[in-house]
Amino acid sequence: MKYTIIDTGYFYADGGAMFGAIPKTAWRRRYPSSKSNICVLATRSLLVETDDGHILLVDNGAGTKQPDALRHYCFFDCVDLEEELLKRGVRPEAITDVILTHLHFDHCGYTTRRVEESLQPTFPNATHWVSRKQWNNCLHPNPLEEDSYFTENIQPVADAGLLRLIDEETEVCPSVLLKLYDGHTPGQIVPYIQTGEEVLVFAGDVIPIAASLSPKWISAYDTHPLTSYYEKVRLLDEAVRERQTIIFCHDAYTPMSQVKKAGKFYTKCNG
Repeated sequence: MKYTIIDTGYFYADGGAMFGAIPKTAWRRRYPSSKSNICVLATRSLLVETDDGHILLVDNGAGTKQPDALRHYCFFDCVDLEEELLKRGVRPEAITDVILTHLHFDHCGYTTRRVEESLQPTFPNATHWVSRKQWNNCLHPNPLEEDSYFTENIQPVADAGLLRLIDEETEVCPSVLLKLYDGHTPGQIVPYIQTGEEVLVFAGDVIPIAASLSPKWISAYDTHPLTSYYEKVRLLDEAVRERQTIIFCHDAYTPMSQVKKAGKFYTKCNG
């Protein structure tokens, strides 16, 4: 098993949106921001090469197809994901599985690319794993999420017969298990990856940054906050019990960490 974390780019988000009802006097001690409350967030992807021949990519960032629609996020230091994969000896055609935690623009933008006047799958030989609830939510979004979806990021994959929808906990291969979590958005996939030495949990927007380890610190972007609370506790209790390592997809400063619990509180093992 071999895995590599790839930061596909960074963007700016309002701290009030990231931390919801939590006042800045509390969250500023855990996550840096500007005087105007602006936080830097990462868009993080995970490349996994298993010993049984699977080459998996978990999420892939915002891509480059919607610069005008996303301009207020001020994306910067964005990479060409295909070039980043080639640097690691992996051609896009070699990817066997693309696991999309959910279909918001900042997680699946590189799934398709423009070739002349058409949109094509970036990873033409890969099975693309998406939950059925998330797929349906993308096609028929609620008013709070409609600006987060661009069907051009995923429809060409479905048209090419590369989309695999799941309704329950599903094994991709013996070392990769997909579990489902609600709250932030319906049917978010969280991959559990057994490396041999540890289990990696790509938590997606269930726990986007290390400061979000506190179950009540819930983003204003979450469509069902109370569900988010219970889903975070479910994920965290297992992570503590099994000594799993959580990958934070949006934390610009802490890519990953194990978690410890003291009473009702969860924190990084390194502080």
